[in-house]
Amino acid sequence: MNYKIIILVAMCIAVVCAAGCTSTSSNGAMKSVPVPQAAPDFYKGADARADGDSIFVSEESASVSQGMNQGTGSGSAAPGTAIETKIIKTGFVTIEVRDVTGSVEALKSLVVTKNGYVSSSSISEGYNKRLSGSVVLRVPASEFDATLAGVKAIGTVKSVSTQGQDVTEEYVDLQAQKTSYENQLAQYNQIMKRAINVSDVIEIQQQIDRVQTKLNQLEGRLRYLNSRIDLSTITVSLQEPEPLGGESGPSFISALNEGIAGFFGMIYGMIVIALTLLPLIIFCAVVYGIYRWRKGRQPATAPAEPSEKK
Repeated sequence: MNYKIIILVAMCIAVVCAAGCTSTSSNGAMKSVPVPQAAPDFYKGADARADGDSIFVSEESASVSQGMNQGTGSGSAAPGTAIETKIIKTGFVTIEVRDVTGSVEALKSLVVTKNGYVSSSSISEGYNKRLSGSVVLRVPASEFDATLAGVKAIGTVKSVSTQGQDVTEEYVDLQAQKTSYENQLAQYNQIMKRAINVSDVIEIQQQIDRVQTKLNQLEGRLRYLNSRIDLSTITVSLQEPEPLGGESGPSFISALNEGIAGFFGMIYGMIVIALTLLPLIIFCAVVYGIYRWRKGRQPATAPAEPSEKK
């Protein structure tokens, strides 16, 4: 009788152990992981399965969604990481030279020796046939000061100004955003490979297009900043000195034109004065007319006869 009781107890223990092993293996195969809030609906539909009122997502899917959440911020440099300063250098110089055309050619030769190039140049003729010009130079940032000194040596400096714009903060922020969008784009491409439904594919493609557009805009802005940072800009204004007494003496045509202009100017001034004083002239004329009219109506007084002496 005792042997039967012992055998029955042993069988019960074996059943309980088998049930516990089965429960442990099923929990190891699938873990209940909460779906991140930023995970798209189409992503939930592709990798999630309903089990009563709860949603189970595989560990691989959850890690991808969490990566998307972490990649959406602008981010910042890691603590202790040295950040390279990004400076945009620009300069503006006004120089007086004897020969504008020759000076433009000299500037072109100068910028070539500094591994730069001429962005634009122009020459124009002004009053008294005086020439003036403008040249925009692009040189490496390391050659900015040397190029500026070479420009000053061409002629007499009338004015000079330099400016350094610090764009480090904007540059670091753009780099962080670029990395974030690149991560998102890679994750959406991985999700696209597992998408089955046509609606999911369309929605994923819309997200890919949106991220790619943002990424292209960031890359364009970064290329522009790199160009301005790597190559500094120096704008040079050239002008010839003003001649004393004119180059060809007085001009009869110029004097005649100035005389005619002065004559018409005097006529114009007289007309303005006359129109301004017209009300006063009319008033004085009316008063004088009334005075003459009243004086004409008064009878003339006869001269007094001399009294006879007695």
